[in-house]
Amino acid sequence: MKRTEEVYREILHQAEKGNNTLTQKAISDKLNLSLSNVNNALAPLRRMNAISVKKMCFHVVNTKKILYHWASIRNLKKGIIYSTRAEKSVVEIEKSMPDSAVFTAYSGYRLRYKDAPADYSEIYVYCNDIDEIKIRFPESKNTPNIFVLGKDKNIDNYGKIATNANIFVDLWNLSEWYAQDFLKAMEQKWSIGIQ
Repeated sequence: MKRTEEVYREILHQAEKGNNTLTQKAISDKLNLSLSNVNNALAPLRRMNAISVKKMCFHVVNTKKILYHWASIRNLKKGIIYSTRAEKSVVEIEKSMPDSAVFTAYSGYRLRYKDAPADYSEIYVYCNDIDEIKIRFPESKNTPNIFVLGKDKNIDNYGKIATNANIFVDLWNLSEWYAQDFLKAMEQKWSIGIQ
């Protein structure tokens, strides 16, 4: 995940908690990013009027614009550092993931909302413990159903399940037909995505 995307995730996470007034310095400190990187990440949001910039802070005006901007620049496939196949149910695979894994996409949705709008067969997680993943899920030449994305430095701060915004943009970038079912269901359950 690009550092710019970490800024968008943090802004959307704060907005979801009701904090629509933020400072570049606070984001810079929290994400351990330079102020210039934060400022560069905010530039397209300013242009599309998704945020309004004040003298000492900025205000989130339109979360939907930020969310869809992030979804459109996200390159999920580029972030995959390991993929393999396990001949187990998705629930068994999810239960077998190491503690360091952060669930996203279909699994993230199911674990967060306790349901699934469609059956799914692919598991997406963020995890850097590839040795442990390979022990649990050895390499396979068959069509993969486990996809491991590299963790950024800050994702663990949000818990064992990716943020709603992170799940949404990851689902947005998947090609399976049922990804649309998950997106529609998420828009109904998660009000920030449709503001």
